[in-house]
Amino acid sequence: MDMNQYLSMFIDESNDHLQSLNENMLQLEGSPEDLGIVQVIFRSAHTLKGMAATMGFEDLASLTHKMENVLDLVRNEKLKMQDFIFDTLFKSLDALETMVQDITQGGEGKADVSSIVASLQAIESGEWTGGTAPVAEVNQSSGTTTSSAVELDEFQYSVLDQSIAEGHRVLYIEVLVSEQSQLKGVRAYMVFDLLERSGEVVKSFPTVQDIEQEKFERSFSLYYITTKEAQELEKGIMSISEIESAKVIQLDQETLQQMTNQAAVTAEVEAAPVPAPVDASQEPNSSSKEEPKKPAATKTVAPKQAAAPSRTIRVDIERLDVLMNLFSELLIDRSRLEQLASETGNNDLSDTVAHLSRVSTDLQNIVLKLRMVPVDTVFNRFPRMIRDLAKTLDKKIDLVITGAETELDRTVIDEIGDPLVHLLRNAVDHGVESIAERVAAGKPELGTVNLRAFHSGNHVFIEIEDDGKGIYRDNLLRTAVKRGVVTEEQGAKMSDDEVNQLLFAPGFSTADKISDISGRGVGLDVVKSKITSLGGNVTIHSTPGKGTNFSVQLPLTLSIIAAMLVRLGSEKYAVPLSSIVETAIVQREQVRNIHGNKMITFRESLIPYLSLSEVFGVPDFNDADEQETEIVVIRKGERLAAVAVEEFIGQSEIVLKSMGTYLPSIEGISGATILGDGQVALILDPNAFIK
Repeated sequence: MDMNQYLSMFIDESNDHLQSLNENMLQLEGSPEDLGIVQVIFRSAHTLKGMAATMGFEDLASLTHKMENVLDLVRNEKLKMQDFIFDTLFKSLDALETMVQDITQGGEGKADVSSIVASLQAIESGEWTGGTAPVAEVNQSSGTTTSSAVELDEFQYSVLDQSIAEGHRVLYIEVLVSEQSQLKGVRAYMVFDLLERSGEVVKSFPTVQDIEQEKFERSFSLYYITTKEAQELEKGIMSISEIESAKVIQLDQETLQQMTNQAAVTAEVEAAPVPAPVDASQEPNSSSKEEPKKPAATKTVAPKQAAAPSRTIRVDIERLDVLMNLFSELLIDRSRLEQLASETGNNDLSDTVAHLSRVSTDLQNIVLKLRMVPVDTVFNRFPRMIRDLAKTLDKKIDLVITGAETELDRTVIDEIGDPLVHLLRNAVDHGVESIAERVAAGKPELGTVNLRAFHSGNHVFIEIEDDGKGIYRDNLLRTAVKRGVVTEEQGAKMSDDEVNQLLFAPGFSTADKISDISGRGVGLDVVKSKITSLGGNVTIHSTPGKGTNFSVQLPLTLSIIAAMLVRLGSEKYAVPLSSIVETAIVQREQVRNIHGNKMITFRESLIPYLSLSEVFGVPDFNDADEQETEIVVIRKGERLAAVAVEEFIGQSEIVLKSMGTYLPSIEGISGATILGDGQVALILDPNAFIK
């Protein structure tokens, strides 16, 4: 039987089961005695195993079967969940996700999971008796620890991959300190000091903290972003005394992926437990073994009611894209018909067109709702990420998610994941204090990070709020001046909100020390640019000592928007209504010239006055010749500006069309639309007019 026709269904359902397994494993970690959750996990694993076996993916089925054996012992109360068992099962899930990803890319779902299988078998057979699995092997002949490859997480890999795509050099560097060196930590510091002058260290092994404390043998390795040549850096490192060797390798995207996969395999091998030897001299009733359990009252899990037949179907997103494009054409024709009906004055035609408009409006709402996806599809991967991050930082973090059912257009959902990862990592690392600091400040050891989503008008707001130390204006300004982001004079004149926005400056970081998680000035500037490109905005509210709130404002959809149509001579433009504060008329004498900039008074404050005809070089209109001029007041965050136009045409729902590859990226233009009369109108990007 040809299984290819079922492959896409298998991939979708496998991803659903893996997500369910991750969520339920996190829930079980909070309530390890709850056998009801174990039953749910077991059923998901069993279903996944059956699907994989049916499709012929034996490696995936085999690993899932080993997980199933361990879970079977737990649900039958023959084994109690412990930290090592949780960690092994989570590693198994990561391996399964890697296999499914390989299948998605056309592979056979194979991976080297021998170390994970060995761990699962040790748990199943009882050879593992508790404690923590060793993380490195000791070379008995030399007494040195075998160094593992540098393992990257998803965030670090994306930073390196994006840097390569943008033309930066990404290097893998291995440094060996001389065996005779008495100050290897100092030599390592000198290497890092040299590198940080001309680039960014993204990840090192051992960690920066361990290297500073000389918790390494002779070698260390790292990933590095720079604009300098590999040979030049190698020469610079070798010029430092007591450095025995330095290997500098420039990576492309393919090599980076290969090294990352190799590092993941190495990390799994290092984490394999050493089975504890069984002492044959021990009596069967020795205290080291569990005593036979007395028959206990059987715990019954109430059977669930039969599930109702599914009323949903899976639809390829490309079909929805085609549907949206077809409806967009229909919307353009509707506008044309409405214009023709008003010009001809035919009552029958007007009535028919009015009915068509009502029906197409309902159809428009349905098409847009079909493309709406709950933000839960993005949020559901964060609990696992926060769990791993908290363990790495030795912090206690409670991630509270609310409003996960809030819906956003699929095009926005696809783009918002990475910015939220940056903001959450920032909240956990910079926002929430260490356990000792929280106790000293009179706070509970458990820090809280709230992730909220909610609708407001035509926008969706996503908030990341922590109960950490908050932002101190003076500390932030001091760091900004030190890093050359602003001068002391500029900082003194800035409001608190403007100072907070400095966090989004490229290369800015408040971390005193660089760690594997942050401190490199890479992250929040990416958040700002990505959200702005989506037509959104991000604001910061912070109370020193209490916590910080990052609020992200996003449009509901990027396909069909409400806009104000304006005229400039023979040209027409569309301004998104979401960016308009109000429209008004100003007299020529109201426009002032202050330090070479045109300004007008608006609501008892001065705002910039922009001549759209000058910006775009419109040949048949110049607002300087007018005694009174219509203006559109636009907003970007808290900043306002007035844009001069010749005439308001009216509000309309327009279809956003990409400029394509024929025209280069034009500042101030976000796209185009086709009007009812067939004319093309450019859509303004208000964010470009307010710096």
